[in-house]
Amino acid sequence: MEMKMIETEPTCNLDFDLCLDDVALAKTILASADQNGGKVSDAGIVFALRNILKMKYYPVAVKYFFEKEELKDFKNNAEYKTSLHPVTFCAYVAASRQRGDILLGTADKLGCSNAKYVMKLKEIDDAEIKSHLKYTKDWDQAERFVRTKKRLPKKPLAFATAPLHKAPFTPDLIHGMCDTLQSYHLANDWDAAFDTHPFEMTMTMNSSICHGCVQCFVVNKFNVTQMCSSSYTAGKTEQGEINWIMPYAQMEPTVHWMLERTVRDGGVSFPRTGETYPGFDICKLCPFLTFKKPKKS
Repeated sequence: MEMKMIETEPTCNLDFDLCLDDVALAKTILASADQNGGKVSDAGIVFALRNILKMKYYPVAVKYFFEKEELKDFKNNAEYKTSLHPVTFCAYVAASRQRGDILLGTADKLGCSNAKYVMKLKEIDDAEIKSHLKYTKDWDQAERFVRTKKRLPKKPLAFATAPLHKAPFTPDLIHGMCDTLQSYHLANDWDAAFDTHPFEMTMTMNSSICHGCVQCFVVNKFNVTQMCSSSYTAGKTEQGEINWIMPYAQMEPTVHWMLERTVRDGGVSFPRTGETYPGFDICKLCPFLTFKKPKKS
């Protein structure tokens, strides 16, 4: 007689109720940070952004390789992919953001002249100026605008992108994508964490992600900026999201404060202090839409 195997449920130590209670979750992540030298881990940062600030996508770690030994170490020790064809820099970021890929990019596999220019993989030329004419009044203005863009201090050997929690390298900066209200929350928390105000946003024509990352590397400052026309129409954004780009060293203090504030106020929301959802939008906070516990009879 054939015996039927009895399947047993796998043991799970994850506390689902805790994970769905933002204050309890924030306290738990902060307690974990206390055991980690006072710092929230990269995985903790990702978990907080996704579950408390309700972000959809992985924040992407970006690194520029300038030293041969550092690049060699990455190639020898990391599990990574390379592109079969030259693609835009924002396509690398999108694959890491949406699919979780760890990617290595080189000049020959970078198919975007705007990215090559700001990454110092090419110099300014007529084609680069021409690609900005649709935004400007004339050729001279287009050239001046292109020349105002930040550029890496020297030509990199390669660059890498990866989801922050999976990055096999110390990132230079973090690129994220979210809705405008989530970026407002993150910017306010950065302001408070670094005692800086007002928050200054910088936009450049035709290079929001590639230049946004280079600018962050050069000036070492958090930025929130719109999509450029290329990143939107090329199918890498779906719902009018906005970019945020932060130096890696500034990421942990910003999220740490967000967690502390969530515990202090009872929730992460600014529109309705003490509530859990950052995008609370019901009739512009109409006082008529108020719910209370009934009196016991």
